[in-house]
Amino acid sequence: MLRFLSLAALGLTVLATQAPAGERERIGYGRLIQNDFLGDGQDRWRTGSVASSRVWARNWDGELPEDFGNILEFRLNAEIMAPDNLVAPAAGDRPYAGSLSFGLHTHYQRKSVEMAMGLDLVATGPMTGLSDFQNALHDALGVDRASDATLAGQIGDGIHPTAVAEFGRTFNIGDSSELRPFVEVRAGAETMLRAGADLSIGRVGTGELQVRDPVSGQRYRTIQNPQEGMSFVVGGDIAKVEDSVFLPAGSGYVLSDSRKRLRAGVHWQGEKSSAFYGVTWLSEEFVGQGEGQMVGSLRLNLNF
Repeated sequence: MLRFLSLAALGLTVLATQAPAGERERIGYGRLIQNDFLGDGQDRWRTGSVASSRVWARNWDGELPEDFGNILEFRLNAEIMAPDNLVAPAAGDRPYAGSLSFGLHTHYQRKSVEMAMGLDLVATGPMTGLSDFQNALHDALGVDRASDATLAGQIGDGIHPTAVAEFGRTFNIGDSSELRPFVEVRAGAETMLRAGADLSIGRVGTGELQVRDPVSGQRYRTIQNPQEGMSFVVGGDIAKVEDSVFLPAGSGYVLSDSRKRLRAGVHWQGEKSSAFYGVTWLSEEFVGQGEGQMVGSLRLNLNF
């Protein structure tokens, strides 16, 4: 599977570099902010992240094309992971980590199976500048910053190529509801196999390209239709994680037998503006993590 994903990602990269200028146009943009302060009000573990996507294509008619490489998504993700206590972490708590990734992905379908695959280059360590950013933000907000000892034990500098593929299928339930089971494979910074499903109730989001946030699993809109109203989404998934650079076995970390997520959210689309808010429960990721956590997801697109 890893060889297949790597070859697909390599082919995608060649496609992007050789595409004639002007052949594609930008047709979508999406983003999503994650923070546990928006969920359970804490500042720990999967504490904060930003996902952003810019989409180019030759054409778009409301459905995924059948040809690989027609739609190209340039993906940027930034995330900070931290121990429960930034000043004096408990023995065995997860190490501080900053992660910044740049990726190229494509979306297409074959025989009603929706596919998304690509390659992310994941940078870790102080070189990402994320620890400096968080400390500056905490200073401005008047809250505790990560101590020197915490930062000294953070995951070090590195570049981790990561192949990602998702396979899903959408089933219509009545006139305004959709059920979409999916399977996801990741190999690289974190290597795992994940399976789950999402249920959407409402017309907002139909006929659009949505991208899955890697932390919460919430799907954010990149190509948006002007369908006004609200949609409610619920979903969940379970993953078997083989290894993770953020919880290195060489440092004594033992991964949980499974990693689970349960999520819910609401999309709102007005005449000119749109918004999304969701919450996601994340189960324990390593032996010694005392409990799961709640993270909140937010996107505001306000035009006056």
